[in-house]
Amino acid sequence: MHELSVTNSILGIVLKHAESNNVQRVVSIKLSIGALSDLEEEWLQRYFDHLSRGTVAEGAKLRIQRSELTFSCRGCSLEFSVAREDLEAALCPECGRNEGSLISGTGYRVESMEAQ
Repeated sequence: MHELSVTNSILGIVLKHAESNNVQRVVSIKLSIGALSDLEEEWLQRYFDHLSRGTVAEGAKLRIQRSELTFSCRGCSLEFSVAREDLEAALCPECGRNEGSLISGTGYRVESMEAQ
């Protein structure tokens, strides 16, 4: 259910940028969502459709891509990316340790928006 509050935040960001750039209509919004995020794409779009009614973002489509997980090795400090399906075998490519700290992969970010 937290998709509702996240979607409200996304809409706020979009509307702020639309207003500051004199946008007449938002067509689509590109979102990056971390691979470990439990946000469900279907519910994000449903909530967005509901919340955006009567705004310049009404009818906009969310274009969602999942981002990889980024770790920092506790042994050698190398930052490296890991796909979600490879999480169990997430070894540092530099020193081979399995002692990484998660840096990113759980949040979301508005990457861009297509507007008219």
